[in-house]
Amino acid sequence: LPHSQRGGQKPIVLVGGGTTKVGDPSGKDASRQLLDEEAIASNIEGISRVFGRFLTFGEGPTDALLVNNDAWLSPLSYLAFLRDYGRHFTINRMLSFESVKQRLARESPLSFLEFNYMILQAYDFLELHRRHGATLQFGGSDQWGNIISGVELGRRADGAQLFGLTAPLVTTADGKKMGKTAAGAVWLNEDLLSPYEYWQFWRNTADADVGRFLRFFTELPQDEVEKLEALRGAQINDAKVVLANEATRMLHGEACLAEIQATAASLFAAGGGGGGGGGGTASLKRVKLSADEAAAGVPVVDLFVSLELGKSKSEVRRLVAGGGAKLNDVKIEDAALLISTASFEAASEIKLSAGKKKHGVVELAQ
Repeated sequence: LPHSQRGGQKPIVLVGGGTTKVGDPSGKDASRQLLDEEAIASNIEGISRVFGRFLTFGEGPTDALLVNNDAWLSPLSYLAFLRDYGRHFTINRMLSFESVKQRLARESPLSFLEFNYMILQAYDFLELHRRHGATLQFGGSDQWGNIISGVELGRRADGAQLFGLTAPLVTTADGKKMGKTAAGAVWLNEDLLSPYEYWQFWRNTADADVGRFLRFFTELPQDEVEKLEALRGAQINDAKVVLANEATRMLHGEACLAEIQATAASLFAAGGGGGGGGGGTASLKRVKLSADEAAAGVPVVDLFVSLELGKSKSEVRRLVAGGGAKLNDVKIEDAALLISTASFEAASEIKLSAGKKKHGVVELAQ
């Protein structure tokens, strides 16, 4: 969308305030969790903030629009909708789409509620054309069937010539999909993933993916990308830092990079030492302990979970048993360890680490 806007086009960002009340059968084995109005509004606000960092919104001829399909979906009369548009869809055609076939092949539940999603998304394209003159819809390859349904509906209902453009879902060099589900999400909202964690995600890119990702996720000139991807051995890490810096700058802005780089330098230099003391930990996720909590002692496993360094206490205990849990870069030997006032004798904060790449800070409140 930013490229199309710079090329003189007018991007239209569609948020699914209406369709999110239904669910999407695009290859998922489980029905999408239905959200209440408050949660939907919160999600839309977060999505809008993110798009605002990449697009220019306003009233100009190429300024982007952000529209919510709830504006035309919620007022629909079911009987009138069936009469006017239901006749343009056949069950045979809908069953032919890959997203539906995959669900049926796995005998996964596909409710009538979700089955209507492609009809609603097709109607979205028709309404966007009617209201805003939209003629081209972008989407991931998993949305191909829904987009084509919209192209066909526009032709049948209004005689409109509409188009769809899809891109393959991004995979890593080993064939794994860069998913957006909770299990491996790379959140764009800083409330869900801190700028440092976002930077670190790109810094940890596999060597074989660096060139592709520089092309996909930065706006660097092609000749510069070619120079960076030609680096070999330890020098490829320089290209990863550029990737992380550029991707993070585009999303979170220039201001956060100095703090992120100070944190990274502290963690990566000289084997990642220097735990505690605060100097290079400003970008890390942190929790605070009150003086009373420190005096009583807090189980270290609880702090690992609070810092999201482990999903559960049992997972943290296994991490300790495997030698992957560290306090100020020193291996934690006992999962029953308590973090107390004595733990902060050298500094007002301590660093906890899960492996080499996940870190957090426990700060003693003053």
